Amino acid sequence: MTQTLTPQQVAERCAELMWPDDKAAQALGIELVRIAPGEAVARMTVRADMVNGHDTCHGGFIFALADTAFAYACNTFNVRTVASGVDINFIAPAHTGQTLTAYGHARHQGGRSGVYDIEVKNEDDALIAVFRGRSSRIKGHFFATGENDDA
Repeated sequence: MTQTLTPQQVAERCAELMWPDDKAAQALGIELVRIAPGEAVARMTVRADMVNGHDTCHGGFIFALADTAFAYACNTFNVRTVASGVDINFIAPAHTGQTLTAYGHARHQGGRSGVYDIEVKNEDDALIAVFRGRSSRIKGHFFATGENDDA
């Protein structure tokens, strides 16, 4: 008899299976703070090697943090999912030593596509960037559940 997992357990299991191969997030020092169905929170400290010629965090690193939260949020349903497009708006600069946190959640998930909003804030809760990701489900699951394996 197969044990039915709760949506929270499914979300956590998907993240556990994704993390070992997520070398980019690991190299950037990103940590997963929280995972829930359709949600993810990721954190990163801005290092000296992440700043640009204006002495602010390079937008690519802020994007990578937001994209990581997006990836984990949209992969919490045991259906492999990738980005189909994203937009980011940089609101304020981030600086060396600041801790940035990306809060991601599903705005809409239906069928094969979803829309996810991610806010990146610093430790003072100041908004640094707003990211909207569009997702597309691809074939495959992270693990067999015995139920809904064709979902």
